[in-house]
Amino acid sequence: MPLSLLHPLRCCLLIVISLLSAIAFATSFNVSDAKRHAHWQSMTLTLGDERHFRAVEGHSYTDATLSVNATRDVCDLPWLEMRVTLEEHQGKSDTLNVVPALIRVDDGEIRHAVAEFITQRGDDGFYAHFYINALEAVLADMRDGEQLFLAFELSTFEQGEREPWHMTFSLDGADTALKRMQGACYSERYSDSVSTGPGRENQ
Repeated sequence: MPLSLLHPLRCCLLIVISLLSAIAFATSFNVSDAKRHAHWQSMTLTLGDERHFRAVEGHSYTDATLSVNATRDVCDLPWLEMRVTLEEHQGKSDTLNVVPALIRVDDGEIRHAVAEFITQRGDDGFYAHFYINALEAVLADMRDGEQLFLAFELSTFEQGEREPWHMTFSLDGADTALKRMQGACYSERYSDSVSTGPGRENQ
């Protein structure tokens, strides 16, 4: 594919992922089918006809979680998200910053990403959404790894460069949680396609 076509396609992909992730955390969902896998959990989030599937690590920090999420019908567009609990519910929805980030599993390759910092009105969470060209490679590394390292390059126009912000999450149980999350997503998508197949529309 010509390089000239890659940029608009990539932009469209990021827009889709951003919309999906915003939908998934902007509303309180019902949690079902939760199962623990060492330091990770997998679960289904539902609200009406909406279905999201999540693998989440809440072991490493008392006030922060790392999750991989997928949405029914677009299971092949998962996204990586970090949530930090704040002291109070936020008064407005806002994008606070967009900063470079680095992601590495164990001593593996350092992968570059962009982290978008977001708050949502009525939510006590501070969210970082990661846009990563090599997300599939990161997920593959996570399945075989022990720890995931994140580094955010924080800077502002007024304050200049600041020390990077580092976080480390355990990957104990990530392999099982990710497989179960993705399996549930694709299984439900397949079930929906069968139930609405030819000859069923008028039943």
